[in-house]
Amino acid sequence: MENNVNTKIKKLINHIYGESFSDAHLNVLLTKLEKAATNITEKRKSGWDEKDVVLITYADQFSTKGEQALPVFTRFYNEWLSRTFSHVHLLPFYPWSSDDGFSVIDYHEVAPETGTWRDVAELKHSASLMFDFVCNHMSAKSEWFANYLTQKPGYEDFFISVDPETDLSAVTRPRALPLLTPFTLHDGSVRHLWTTFSDDQIDLNFASPQVLIAMVDVLLHYLMEGARYIRLDAVGFMWKIPGTTCIHLEQTHCLIQLFRAITDAVAPGTVIITETNVPHKDNVSYFGDGENEAQMVYQFSL
Repeated sequence: MENNVNTKIKKLINHIYGESFSDAHLNVLLTKLEKAATNITEKRKSGWDEKDVVLITYADQFSTKGEQALPVFTRFYNEWLSRTFSHVHLLPFYPWSSDDGFSVIDYHEVAPETGTWRDVAELKHSASLMFDFVCNHMSAKSEWFANYLTQKPGYEDFFISVDPETDLSAVTRPRALPLLTPFTLHDGSVRHLWTTFSDDQIDLNFASPQVLIAMVDVLLHYLMEGARYIRLDAVGFMWKIPGTTCIHLEQTHCLIQLFRAITDAVAPGTVIITETNVPHKDNVSYFGDGENEAQMVYQFSL
């Protein structure tokens, strides 16, 4: 990657994390980016026009006895839909435990009943693909969360523990469910963890450099698997500061700028779209300055 790209990425990381993001962290991250940039050789179309039409679907909408779902969908798409829809947004097709796929157990795998990454690649021959990057939270059934509960070294800060006496009354709530959920660790201690959407969807702690590196690794994997569009699910809630609304925070916008800088560097032509179901003024703020955040934002009222 070019030096000016590295400089931009370093500047964003320094602004978000300061000294907590060490040189060792930075070296790990940049090594991952260099490897991904080397492996991604396919050119992505730049921009879009009126001929680009997106089909939004779950991968398991079609099935045949004895077959995984995705090959069946690909055959149906090729025969009946490919002349109408140029793009396919596959809603979460990873192993999941709740919320229709938005409680991801393993970001790096395809759900066994759905298919394999080879099946995803087969569909990519026919359509431009959008993947969901479920970046705010992950399943309580995930290995990462199991590692946190068993207090495995390296996972201490993966999730957000908060004193239940903390005043969180200012926090924006998308669902009428408890914001904090108690969990018992291996040593018997109890942690009250941030759960924006449900007690099965544990919010990731992006204030931890280790979490950023792990999630950038997920993003790079999706790019290497051929995703041209990346939808950032529930992205507005990604950074938490008690005493604030914990939505649309500056750090969240900076993280999106970082994701944009990364995708521009390793897979030019990739389009980032934010899933932000919020008032128009807040929604369009995710364009940033028009060049540095998302290229698209969802407009749910349409």
